[in-house]
Amino acid sequence: MLPRLLLQLVDEAESYAGFWQRTLQAIVAGGQVEQAAVLAADRGIWRAIAAWPRGQHDPPSDLAADAMVEERVVSSGPWRGVAVSADSALLIRGGSEAWLREHAPSLGSAAHSVARWEAAECTAKRFGRLVEINRAWAAATGTRPLLEAIAEAACELFDADRASIFLWDEANRTLVGQPAIGFAAAELRLPDDKGVVGAVLQSGKPMRTGPDSSAAVDRSLDQKTGYQTQTLLCVPMDAADGRRLGVFELLNKRGGAFTDEDEAGLTGLAANAAIALANTQQFEALLARHDQLVDQAASGARLLGGCSAIESIRGTIERVADTDLAILILGENGTGKEVAAQALHYRSRRRGGPFVAVNCAAITETLLESELFGHEKGAFTDARETRPGKFEAASGGTLLLDEIGDMSLGGQAKLLRVLEEKVVVRVGGSAPIATDVRLLAATNQNLAQLVREKRFREDLFYRLNVVSIELPPLRSRGDDVLVLAEHFLRGFCQSMGRKAPKLSADAKSRLASHRWPGNVRELRNLMERVAYLHQGPRVEASDLAFVLAPGKPTSDLMDSDLPLSSATREFQRGYIRHTIEGCRGNVTDAAERLGVHRSNLYRKMTQLGMAADGDSETDDSDSPTDTDQRR
Repeated sequence: MLPRLLLQLVDEAESYAGFWQRTLQAIVAGGQVEQAAVLAADRGIWRAIAAWPRGQHDPPSDLAADAMVEERVVSSGPWRGVAVSADSALLIRGGSEAWLREHAPSLGSAAHSVARWEAAECTAKRFGRLVEINRAWAAATGTRPLLEAIAEAACELFDADRASIFLWDEANRTLVGQPAIGFAAAELRLPDDKGVVGAVLQSGKPMRTGPDSSAAVDRSLDQKTGYQTQTLLCVPMDAADGRRLGVFELLNKRGGAFTDEDEAGLTGLAANAAIALANTQQFEALLARHDQLVDQAASGARLLGGCSAIESIRGTIERVADTDLAILILGENGTGKEVAAQALHYRSRRRGGPFVAVNCAAITETLLESELFGHEKGAFTDARETRPGKFEAASGGTLLLDEIGDMSLGGQAKLLRVLEEKVVVRVGGSAPIATDVRLLAATNQNLAQLVREKRFREDLFYRLNVVSIELPPLRSRGDDVLVLAEHFLRGFCQSMGRKAPKLSADAKSRLASHRWPGNVRELRNLMERVAYLHQGPRVEASDLAFVLAPGKPTSDLMDSDLPLSSATREFQRGYIRHTIEGCRGNVTDAAERLGVHRSNLYRKMTQLGMAADGDSETDDSDSPTDTDQRR
């Protein structure tokens, strides 16, 4: 019972701690154990990461330490413990040593599978964040600490009160001050044509002001911060190739005004800062890492398989990937819509930019605008800081709006405005922000039907559906099932450092005959379970633990007490209905998939008492005349 339950818990786990919490509840509910806990060592201190029931008795941490040292089942009073990983131990109260010894290996193996999945997910998020860092001025790893060090050195060398290095955000016509030493804000944003910094940026010539010649200073910032600018020195900061990166500014020299020597010295320091910005070892390492991550992500964004439908889709992707056409990706859940979107991104000139995916079904209408377009500090309750939206995060790259059919009508109207104007305005803000994003949309719904039902805007539908790509369900891809199965199994085993087992003929036959309601996602999860839980060199059909989809019927299609003729009739009805649903109600496509002419399919449906348009079915008692009239 426990191994079968573990498969389900592993499949449903959202985190390592959550997996253990549900597992411990199941163990206690089984009646073999009064209380259970999992303790992990954190810098020498043992802490419970999961326990059930909570607060009944404190598990002895010294027993957990003994279990790790002894590498066997140890006991202390009513408690027994055993190591289940390299840094955690399972403690039970009231259970037998034999029970713990029997189930500890499978519990540890299942926990290890969840831990690796969680680590992989964290790594993927980390990789995605590194790509964003490389594309954003404010968050470039290695650059900001370097600029802060240079600004602090400038304050010390030139005896200035404050210093700022302003980087030029040319697309939005702003100067971004990072760092802004002495200011409470993390960054300063100024118009690129205002004040001294704007004049230096445009002219490329240094400027300095004294107490008696500060009319050119933009006082709006002083009014906001309460800081009084008395003297100022500002010089341009240019890259070695002549590109203007921004300006370098010093404020309020202690003991007098800035001199010619100060101007010459800051000009030289600004030149060094520009060289450091473009050429430091940290920056080059980040670029190399970025390219490596892009290549790794691109290698994983492949549509595997050799069926004609997949070959056609690959050809379409190659033709439209390097354009900015809006593309609508269709297909059932789990068919690989996001993989197709990634393939489009990594085969385009935007491959060096971020790929950002948003699940529209997971965002409430009240948060949709903030999530997509960002918000300013104080725009609404809990808006404690300014946050850019997904359109800004995806600038220079690709934005995938997944499950677009679940977006509310209000959200659709706001999205359409952004697509047409190519600017976003943050919630609570007024300044338009230019956006340079390639938009992809995906859904498992029939958008044309939703348009007819007034649940999806017709103008947005045509705006998104410039090119459509429809991914076939796995059950219609023939031998691709085995190609994908072996690919996934080989990949998981390689990550574990073990040789991939072979699929037996019976296992291959079982895989090929399965209907795959969860499509490629279901197959991937199945191969992951096999890789982590199957230890032999050969995978048999009995080792394939298929998980039935919720709400779906079992493999028994009808009552086993039916006569053969009735059973055959029911099977044909169900099979035809299932095929038409798989073709999204297109009877012509269904007839082609079934290998019959369209007129013959209509005739067969009539004989079986099925409505030809698929909207209703007739009873067995309907006469042919009545059926024909309904047709």
